[in-house]
Amino acid sequence: MIPPISAATVSSPISLPSAVTATPGADPASQERGVDFGKAVTNALENLQSSQSATDALSEKAATGDLKAIEDYMVMATETQLATQLTVAVRNKAVESFNDIMRMQI
Repeated sequence: MIPPISAATVSSPISLPSAVTATPGADPASQERGVDFGKAVTNALENLQSSQSATDALSEKAATGDLKAIEDYMVMATETQLATQLTVAVRNKAVESFNDIMRMQI
């Protein structure tokens, strides 16, 4: 018999980035949730862009032989790939949701 998996515990509380928290000038609905969706999306896209730029810089160093630890490039490239895949998946889901809403009959 295989023993069951115990529940995961978090040793430290998770804190959200400052761009995800509500701002004083935001609408009341977003203040209640504590999240400004537009800023969260903008922040995520900016982080993806900076990650892609860092990966490009590391790949250039790897190609010229200036990079001492190739694992730095591999880790950054994998993180960037996963972030890009997540962004594309979210975009596809948003487009699919929009199309579903447009097909609804009034």
